[in-house]
Parts: sequence; structure tokens; C-alpha cells
Amino acid sequence: METRKTQTIAKPSNLAAFANYEPDDELTQKRLNALLAANAETAREKSVFRSEQEKLAAALMSNSLSAEKTFAYFGLLLGTFPPMAMFIRFFSEKGIFRGEDFWILGVVAVVNLIAAIVGYFSGKLIAKIVGELEKLSWHYMILAVPFVGIFWGMMAGGAGGIIIFLIGAFFGAALGAAVGSVALPVFTLFHRALKKGDQFDRRHFLPIAFGITFIICAFILGL
Repeated sequence: METRKTQTIAKPSNLAAFANYEPDDELTQKRLNALLAANAETAREKSVFRSEQEKLAAALMSNSLSAEKTFAYFGLLLGTFPPMAMFIRFFSEKGIFRGEDFWILGVVAVVNLIAAIVGYFSGKLIAKIVGELEKLSWHYMILAVPFVGIFWGMMAGGAGGIIIFLIGAFFGAALGAAVGSVALPVFTLFHRALKKGDQFDRRHFLPIAFGITFIICAFILGL
């Protein structure tokens, strides 16, 4: 039998093409990111909105507040007016304010300013805590929210009162705890009942927030 020798042509391999190959194509990656973002938004909406009607109502709100802004503004009110009412009652009852004591107004203003600022920024943290509590049953939420209010009030009141040394921080925290333990539970009841998803209508916020704040101030002033 005759045998023939064959010659195989050696073709150089282009290994550089494999070295430069990227498994995640840019266009594919963009589409995947868009799909993941859409799925995440859908999951968020399902967790936030209880029904399609609520989602529609939230979309129709022309002047809504997010949960963080809602509680931040409420903290601003609580950090401003109740301490002011306490100072007004203190000076009116003691009658110790004289012409040379105008510097006390500067101290009081600083205390109020710090309490208001802390109340505002800590309100964003409180919004997240309350948001989790609102997912619970009404019964458990009502039991837990006063403790959150005490913590919030002590944080804002103590921060403002620390200007008047240690005793000021103590009384500031005590006043803040008393105010927060009442104000936050009442406000949370309205917030949970009236919110649409995580949005709260400003038309509801203004009368509720100012009403709760001024009722507490009236109680402090003994009106």
C-alpha cells in the first residue's frame, strides 16, 4: 500500500483577540443595569404603596413631602417653639429679667437654635425608624413610638441645653423627652393614616404639625 505524506499548514493563532475580549459587553451591561434598576423600582413601589389607588394618589399630589422632610420639619418646629415657651414662662414667673440681663436673650437664642438644628437633622433618622415601625401593626407601633419620641426629644433638648452647662443639658433633655413622648406618637398616627406611600401632603402636614406644636406650647405656658 502506498502511503503519502501530508503537510499540515500551521496557521498562527491570534491569542491577542482572546486577551482583549471582555465578557460584559458595554451595551449588554447597560441593558442589564436598566433591567435591574427597573426591577428594584418595582420592588420598592410594592413595598411602599399598599395599592394602585394609593400609588395614583401619591402621583397626583402637587405639593408633597417625603418622609425625611416631613419629620425633619416637624423636628424643627419642636426644637424651636416648646423651648421658647418654656423660657417665656420661666422669665415671666420669676420676674428676674432686668435691663442689664439682655445677654441672657443671646444664650436663650443659641439654645433654641441648637435644639432646632438638631431636631431638624435628627428628624431624618427618626423618619427611617418610624417608617419601619409603621410597617408593624397599629398596636405594636403605638407601644413603640413613645420611646422613639423620648429618644428624639432627649437628643435635641440635651444638645440645646448643654450650652447652659451640665444642668442645662439635663433639664433640656427632660423637657425634650416629655415633649417627644407626646408629640411624636400623635403625629405618627396622622402620618400613617394620611400618607400615600412615603409621601405626605403639605396641606395635611402644616395644620397637624403646627397644631400639635402649639398645643404643647399652650400647655407649657399654662394657657
